[in-house]
Amino acid sequence: MAEPTPNTLIDDRYKVMSRLGSGGMADVFLVEDQQLGRKVALKLLHGRFAADPDFVERFRREAQAAAGLQHPNVVGIYDRGRYDDTYYIAMEYLPGRSLKQLIRQEAPLDPVRAIEITIQILKAARFAHRRGVIHRDLKPHNVIIDDADQAKVTDFGIARAGASDMTETGSIMGTAQYLSPEQAQGHSVNATSDLYSIGVVLYEMLTGRVPFDGESPVTIALKHVSEAPVPPSELNPNVPPELEQVVLWSLNKNPADRPADADQFITALEDCKAAIRAGSGGQHTTSMAAVIAAAAGGAGAGAAGAALAGAAGAPEAGYADSATNGSGELGGPVGAEEGDEHRHNWRPWLWALLVALLIAGAATGAYFLSRPHKRVVPPVTGEQLNVARTVLQNAGFAVGVIQVPSKQAAGNVIGENPAAGIKADKGSTVTLTVSQGPGEQAVPSVQGLSQGKATKLIKGAHLKVSRVIMQSSSRFDAGQATGTDPGAGTSVPFGTGVTLFVSSGPPSKAVPDVTGQSQSDATSALTADGFKVNTETQTSSSAQPGNVISQDPSGGSSSAPGSTVTIVIAAAPSTTTVPPVVGDPADGATSALLAAGFKVQRKTTNVSSQNQNGTVVSQSPSGGSTAKKNSTVTITIGQFTRSSSSTTTTSSTPSSSSSTTTSTTSSKAKKK
Repeated sequence: MAEPTPNTLIDDRYKVMSRLGSGGMADVFLVEDQQLGRKVALKLLHGRFAADPDFVERFRREAQAAAGLQHPNVVGIYDRGRYDDTYYIAMEYLPGRSLKQLIRQEAPLDPVRAIEITIQILKAARFAHRRGVIHRDLKPHNVIIDDADQAKVTDFGIARAGASDMTETGSIMGTAQYLSPEQAQGHSVNATSDLYSIGVVLYEMLTGRVPFDGESPVTIALKHVSEAPVPPSELNPNVPPELEQVVLWSLNKNPADRPADADQFITALEDCKAAIRAGSGGQHTTSMAAVIAAAAGGAGAGAAGAALAGAAGAPEAGYADSATNGSGELGGPVGAEEGDEHRHNWRPWLWALLVALLIAGAATGAYFLSRPHKRVVPPVTGEQLNVARTVLQNAGFAVGVIQVPSKQAAGNVIGENPAAGIKADKGSTVTLTVSQGPGEQAVPSVQGLSQGKATKLIKGAHLKVSRVIMQSSSRFDAGQATGTDPGAGTSVPFGTGVTLFVSSGPPSKAVPDVTGQSQSDATSALTADGFKVNTETQTSSSAQPGNVISQDPSGGSSSAPGSTVTIVIAAAPSTTTVPPVVGDPADGATSALLAAGFKVQRKTTNVSSQNQNGTVVSQSPSGGSTAKKNSTVTITIGQFTRSSSSTTTTSSTPSSSSSTTTSTTSSKAKKK
């Protein structure tokens, strides 16, 4: 496949403007969407991978995973398709630079700035994790930063909800410097694996380097598994102790010893930022350790404490040996006199009992000294965040914050957990849900979804469907969404009404007029125009058998391609034998002919024989011949008269009615 040059039109829609970059799997171009008139970033899979089902599946999975993640901190996916024997993904275009470029140019970053960027990455990860998607390759190369330090995460190429990220050949998906230890070993991953990678990114922003590097990916992976990172403050003295503790917490080898989820990580960073801005410095270290331990909870609290202790430095191994006598038993100085019989009679089990009692007493005392005191959570819903934080802190609680878009004014507390009035441990965290204000939301991409699913997705983005417009479409089936106004990816205020366009099916076209044509010619003409054909037959004595008598819809009317046109084909009337009725009484002959399916026309003629009076003296067609059903048989009925003159009367008897006789007298009869 030749590389697209400027002005190349991809898939009859995307006009190439310039190249944005290139990766291991794909090239990225800046293109203009000719349908919606906007700039789009189009990722085009390298031609050498297009024939490999594994790479194509990975590329397809990137689009599928990211298309369902509509969030202010996630790059939006608009479309996917095929072009020139390869595949593409059309995504939101973001003018700016990658976080990796920012780090190379400006690191080490100010701690508050690094925290704010990290929180945005964590919000994107939290949104994906709640939908069962693990990114698996979070790194600064996959984060776009604009001039206002707004971050958006991209490249969900290996995102998948699954157990292992080892390929069939045993290679590891992801970039070695940012892999979690479990990912480096090919073990199953979960949300905490992404949090480890985000911790690496935060470490790099604060120090200008990654915690582990080496000559090969294997060497780096082994360091992730077995080595402890250098504390960030040793590389950058400006890193506050409380922030360093959070970074090292996220970089624990055991996933259970890291933040349990993105919310815990965000809460800890928010507290760090508040402490830094308040200028508390190292005085905040102890409370920060308590926050981390409380957030970890249970067994995790001990693990978190161990992590912090490790960061502060562990006691030397020889320190513990000073309490032993060299043989592993607790005792007095090695040089004590052996003649002291009283001391010689102590048994090891007595020492063990004494130690056990001392430990039990110490534990009991520690429990009563450190057991948490219960406090009632005060009501702060409806207050401004600063007021609510002060009230809770004065009541002895730590404060966590979750910000969500809302119709309420920005900064208002709209919820608290635990709820007001509940008793909670002193020092535990009360999480506040705080309004971001109406703010702006990105309109999600709904193309190809059913109308119901599209409406649900728009409402899930805190927008509403103001109206639905049906429009014909040759690309989307009837009932599928074709787009929105404003278009997908457009930022609009919270609660904005969105127009949803839904396909009514392909555009209609004129139905050919085939009346009078033969059945085969009519069928060919209709199918050539994309219509289906249904045939019916109808007996006709006026039309040529096999020709079209009528059609529905009629010729020249509009109908959707693929719809059915019914044509009525003329059929010749069936024939039957004419009953012989000469010599029969007039009424009996009429009944016999009507029963055989004929119409009857009656005539009279004068006869000289009284025996022929009222009987049929002739018929046409003759009895025994064949004629079309519903055709007319004429019978002539004798009328006895003594005169030699003749009179004739004629009447027609249709097959469905009785006959009526009208007499006409000749001029000779009148003279007589």
